[in-house]
Amino acid sequence: MEIAGNLPIPPYLNRPSEKSDEETYQTVYSHIEGSVAAPTAGLHFTDNVLQSLSNKNIERTEVTLHVGAGTFKPVKAEHIGEHEMHTELISVERTSIEKMLSNKNKLIVVGTTSLRTIESLYYIGVKMLKDKLTPTDDITVEQWEPYDDENNVYSAKEALSAILEYLKQHNLDVLIASTQIIIAPGYQFKFVDALLTNFHQPQSTLLLLVSAFVGKDWRNIYDFALNNEFRFLSYGDSSLLWKKESIVS
Repeated sequence: MEIAGNLPIPPYLNRPSEKSDEETYQTVYSHIEGSVAAPTAGLHFTDNVLQSLSNKNIERTEVTLHVGAGTFKPVKAEHIGEHEMHTELISVERTSIEKMLSNKNKLIVVGTTSLRTIESLYYIGVKMLKDKLTPTDDITVEQWEPYDDENNVYSAKEALSAILEYLKQHNLDVLIASTQIIIAPGYQFKFVDALLTNFHQPQSTLLLLVSAFVGKDWRNIYDFALNNEFRFLSYGDSSLLWKKESIVS
């Protein structure tokens, strides 16, 4: 694939990939192969920006979600319940779980992929609280699990603690699992306070996620972006969105 293939830029760009895409369609912190699309919210970060965050003692950690081609699949069903999400592999280091458990500040995620990974951790923790899992078990968060009240009875801390205990018991440094999670209006966010993301296209699961995160204000946000000629999609402008009900001091 490295010899014969081309960089798979998003189909809505309506052009073949160019040599410049190999640099511009890649985050500065990327180091693991596996995705068929870049987490484009991260394209706004440079080495200087990351260093500036460190200088201000803003702690950060990295998670991995191997984006599948299904991320570009539009929502064509009349009812969201008829839309089938793609399953993607996620990888989260034990140190990241520990940082989340000890974090007392706002948790800001970069990109919808990071948000889906972080939020999936809660339901993985719930599985571990309910069942005795082993490293050979296939751990997958199903699409509609978050909308079952029985899966929302634990605290976020309990769920993370269960994952940490699982990793320690089995002497693992990395949690490997899969997620098919869909985040749509009605979803109860467990960890994330703010989301840094680009502007998404209509009839996409990403726009559903944004509307679930900020509530009815998503229309005002997108109207403002359209009226002020913001750039949309992968090579577009970015936004910092705060979760509805979240109080920013």
